[in-house]
Amino acid sequence: MSTQTTKRPLVILLAATLMAAAPAQSPNLAPRNAAEVIQRINARNASLNSFQARMHVQVHMLSFPWFSPHLDGTAYYKRPANYEVVFDRAPSYMRGFDKLFADIDDPRGWEKDSRIVYTGMRTVGGRQLLALSMTKKIYSDQIKETIAFVDPATYAIVRMEWHYFKGAITMTQAYRNERGYSLIASQHVDVQYRVRAVADSTFDPYQTNVPVSDSVFTKKN
Repeated sequence: MSTQTTKRPLVILLAATLMAAAPAQSPNLAPRNAAEVIQRINARNASLNSFQARMHVQVHMLSFPWFSPHLDGTAYYKRPANYEVVFDRAPSYMRGFDKLFADIDDPRGWEKDSRIVYTGMRTVGGRQLLALSMTKKIYSDQIKETIAFVDPATYAIVRMEWHYFKGAITMTQAYRNERGYSLIASQHVDVQYRVRAVADSTFDPYQTNVPVSDSVFTKKN
């Protein structure tokens, strides 16, 4: 047997030993940057290609106009990164309200629109959450900063804050397990920008991995 033939099994054995001894990369390791956080957010529900669900939003205006409208609509998702909320009907004074609900689960949209920086862990409501700070790529004289808060255990987006120069909007959301997927169960919005209002949304059972037309995501308000 040649020396080269004798060495080959030893090399293979040594490589296998080193690989076994090397620490495995755990998804629970702290992220290093914003891109890694977003990658993990997008990796959630890996086999979920699309969904749609009826949603219901109860709004309470705490300033003029003193209305409490109830809105019904549909939430749509289609991989890789399309998320949209379409209300059946909405009062004119609530124009753009659907965009607020859609923005919270649109990391690809964040990347197109904003410069994103991972600012580490923050304690919010007694919870340790990952924080992503976003500033507009094109300067806005309305919004100063947006902060997305992410659960480090699940990489679900649990809170988002839009900080305007003259006010703020905060949205929190909870999740439920449905058909093996972690999907939004409810949302709470606190508006302190231009008007004072709160809103709460709930979701009917989801239809998962169903056909969703691309036209849903190109609608114009």
